[in-house]
Amino acid sequence: MAGTGGRVGSVIRFLINALIFMLSAALGLIVAALILPGFHIDVTTWWGFALAVLIFAVIQSVLSPWVLKVTRRHAAPLLGGIGIISTFVAILIVVLIPNAGVGISDPIAWVLAPVIVWIVTALATWLLPMVFLKKQVAERRAD
Repeated sequence: MAGTGGRVGSVIRFLINALIFMLSAALGLIVAALILPGFHIDVTTWWGFALAVLIFAVIQSVLSPWVLKVTRRHAAPLLGGIGIISTFVAILIVVLIPNAGVGISDPIAWVLAPVIVWIVTALATWLLPMVFLKKQVAERRAD
């Protein structure tokens, strides 16, 4: 039983990171809906948006390593845009899923939404741990 504390800590860290990524995905989609007239979130049912966020986050986390591998092998100059490419594909899939709560009706939104969602998600993934884990960091520093 000597190693269970490390495993529990790893699971807790994984769950915190997953929650932070889910929150950052939700923020990215909400900001895109607020900024872009052609990007819509259906909030008539909360579960539609929750489903969209969950699907988006899972697809994004699965696609990023795959897009990196394919891009590295076949299109190395595009390596800098991996996050935006995988964000575009994740948005595309979420939009195509019925009742997922996200829709795009304007061509310019198809171009700008991945950029906005990617930027907000990247910033939120970087900043949210500081907000949510500030107390834990302060406690560790005090010890």
